[in-house]
Amino acid sequence: MFWIFKKKKIIPHVRLTGIIGSAGRFKQGIDLSGQQEILKKAFSFKKPKHVAISINSPGGSPVQSHLIYSYIRQLAEENKTKVIIFAEDVAASGGYFIACAGDEIYANSSSIVGSIGVITASFGFKEMIKKIGVERRIYTAGKNKSTLDPFVEEKEEDVERLKKLQLELHGHFIKIVEKSRGKKLKDPEKNNVFTGEFWSGETALKLGLIDGIGNVDQILKEKFGKNIIVKKFEKPKSFLAKKLSSSINNQIDNLANVLEEKAIWQRFGL
Repeated sequence: MFWIFKKKKIIPHVRLTGIIGSAGRFKQGIDLSGQQEILKKAFSFKKPKHVAISINSPGGSPVQSHLIYSYIRQLAEENKTKVIIFAEDVAASGGYFIACAGDEIYANSSSIVGSIGVITASFGFKEMIKKIGVERRIYTAGKNKSTLDPFVEEKEEDVERLKKLQLELHGHFIKIVEKSRGKKLKDPEKNNVFTGEFWSGETALKLGLIDGIGNVDQILKEKFGKNIIVKKFEKPKSFLAKKLSSSINNQIDNLANVLEEKAIWQRFGL
C-alpha cells in the first residue's frame, strides 16, 4: 500500500503594528530599517507564491509609509509573489498607504480603514511665553528657516507654504491608492474617498478600499485550503532595548511618546 502525502502550502506572515516612523529611543515604530530584514526573509522563505501582511497602524511618517510600500512592491515583483494584506484594528492614513502594496486587502467589519489625507498639528506658545516673561530670540541664515515657529506670530505666507506641501503629499497618496485599487474604487469623488474621511471595514468594502471581510486564518484557509501552514516572521526585541527600557530617564521619555502615540490612536476611537 502506498501513502500519498500532499505537501502543505506554507504562507509567510508578517505583522506591522504601531505608529509609522520613530517611536522613541528604544521603542521601535514601523520604519523601513526596522522591517526590511523581516520582509526580505518572508519573501525569500521557500520561494512563496503568496505572502500575508497584517497592518495595525493609524499612520505616521509619509516618507516611511512610502518607503515600506515601495519595498513590499519591489519584493513582490522580484519574487513574483502575490501580497495579501489584512487590516486589524486600524489601517488608516499611512497604515492604509502601506496596505495599498497588497494585491488584495481584507479587514474586519469593524476595522477602521481610510483617512486618505495629510495632517499637520502644532501649538502656538506666543502668548504663554509673554505671560511668564520669556523673550524669544531667533537668528537665521535664510529668511524661511524659522517657518511656523510656535513661539512667534503665525505668518500667512508660512501657512500657505505648508498647505502647498500638504497638497503635494496628498497628491502622491491619491496616486498610490488609484494605482492599487484602480476600477475597484466606487465613485471616489462622490463618496469623499480622498478627503481624509475614514470608515468601518464594512463600508470600506462598499467603497472599494478593500476586497473582503475576514481575518488571516479565515481568508487564507478559504483561498488555499485547511492544510496550510502560516509561518510568522517577527522582529525580536533586542536584549539592549529590554534592559535600557527600564531606566528612569527612558521611562520619562517613554511616557511622552506613549501620550503622543495614544493621541494618534484615539483619533480613531482606539
